[in-house]
Amino acid sequence: MAPLLEMKNIVIDGLTGESWEPIIKGLDLTLNKGEVLGLIGESGAGKSTLGLASMGYTRQGCRITSGSIVFDGQELFGAPESQMRDIRGARIAYVAQSAAASFNPAHRLIWQYAEGPVQHGLMRVAEAEEKAIATYEQLLLPDPENIGYRFPHQVSGGQLQRAMVAMAMSCQPDIIIFDEPTTALDVTTQIEVLAAIKEITRRFNTAAIYITHDLAVVAQLADRIMVLRYGELVEENDAREMLAHPRETYTRDLLAVRSFKKGKNDAQMEKDVILEVEDVTASYNGTGNVLEDIDLKIRRGRTVALVGESGSGKSTLARVITGLLPPLQGRVVFKGEALPAALKSRKRKDLQRLQMIYQMPDTALNPRQKIRKIIGRPLKFYFNYGRKQQEARILELLEQIELPADYIDRYPTELSGGEKQRICIARALAARPDLIICDEVTSALDQLVAEGILKLLLDLQRKLQVSYLFITHDLATVKAISDEIVVMLNGRIVEKGSKQEILKPPHHEYTELLLSSVPEMDPEWLDNLLEEREVA
Repeated sequence: MAPLLEMKNIVIDGLTGESWEPIIKGLDLTLNKGEVLGLIGESGAGKSTLGLASMGYTRQGCRITSGSIVFDGQELFGAPESQMRDIRGARIAYVAQSAAASFNPAHRLIWQYAEGPVQHGLMRVAEAEEKAIATYEQLLLPDPENIGYRFPHQVSGGQLQRAMVAMAMSCQPDIIIFDEPTTALDVTTQIEVLAAIKEITRRFNTAAIYITHDLAVVAQLADRIMVLRYGELVEENDAREMLAHPRETYTRDLLAVRSFKKGKNDAQMEKDVILEVEDVTASYNGTGNVLEDIDLKIRRGRTVALVGESGSGKSTLARVITGLLPPLQGRVVFKGEALPAALKSRKRKDLQRLQMIYQMPDTALNPRQKIRKIIGRPLKFYFNYGRKQQEARILELLEQIELPADYIDRYPTELSGGEKQRICIARALAARPDLIICDEVTSALDQLVAEGILKLLLDLQRKLQVSYLFITHDLATVKAISDEIVVMLNGRIVEKGSKQEILKPPHHEYTELLLSSVPEMDPEWLDNLLEEREVA
């Protein structure tokens, strides 16, 4: 039987400056009906570019220059746009890495779900909305009958990502391309989404290309794995065989568990406290409290990891600290002085000392500005640097985040997801802050790049005594980088203490759930976990 999708000798060029350079270099890919193919590799390897090419599509600044893309007997390379419109969304669907950047902020979720099947003539609006509710329920979204009538900004990042998975399923396509679909999710939500993806691909015999840098995640889903680097194939094999016996050194490096841990700090003194959150309660538009009675301390040169499932209030707490959401009660104290509750009332020095790196680099960077201007703006705003001073400091920051100097004149659209996040980190570092709030800063990065970023952050902490509030769902990161851990659930702190105290049994019931939800490099892990929880 012929493959459902067969790509041969694919060459894709990317525009760098004024010249075109190959970024996919003669790759082949086959996908059979009902098969899940894992595409792995570090940021910039070409995973997303190859995945999108399976739809006969490239992002701006890229072009397919040669090769063949045959889907169900139809050649897609060079096919007329009318033919591609009939296929995209209906027969080949795509789940993007950044749901926040992919949804239309002006339309409700359920209308965006319905658009595909209605436009392709598969069902009427009422039928599509009814199916949407059933899919939301299947993906374990809260209040499935009503959540679709919210706008994208009214749900959490994890909920929005699941809504995007639901939207991709709306036409029951033959192939779904999952581009890092669990990157933004906490471990408990990730389990639910992985289980739903596995159930749907099995039930409907749907083929999938699963793009990820998380080997433990792809181990739960993939039948076969391709490892890419610099647009070339490193190795390809049956998933179980590759996980058990990787042939290439690069693959073994990707499979390696994070290899460093933060050393122990000296005793923490009360005089070291640089930021204190005191009895904070907060709400959006007065519709129920999102945070209640939050007390938190961050000490100089220390890292507090803030963990909890999607919607627990982690990012909301960050918004309160930065002044983006004034609290209903309580206050934020920085170096012994209470900060004004609202951002607009804070002084420039307050803004400079407290920086934030956001979860979604796609929405945090202005796509119309070059990297030179993005990083240069805080240098001008806080320190009034001249042009030459700005350029020297920008080049120094690019070197620190391990990006080439010629990136200074690139636009964000010319960078990979991981490279964009590193630019966000450089922009925060440009202000020379005392405290950086890191909101899932490594979630878009592959393991090798993420490890380099974490080491960089730790080096900066040692040299500059900068403090971090590290919001993350990656418990491997928590173990590697934190001094203290704060666990949140439903807007409250359920447990907090030193890393040694929190990770040592016995755990709080919710902390135990988080720890048990971290995927392992075992293809049977997800099925076994779901079976155990069903029995329990």
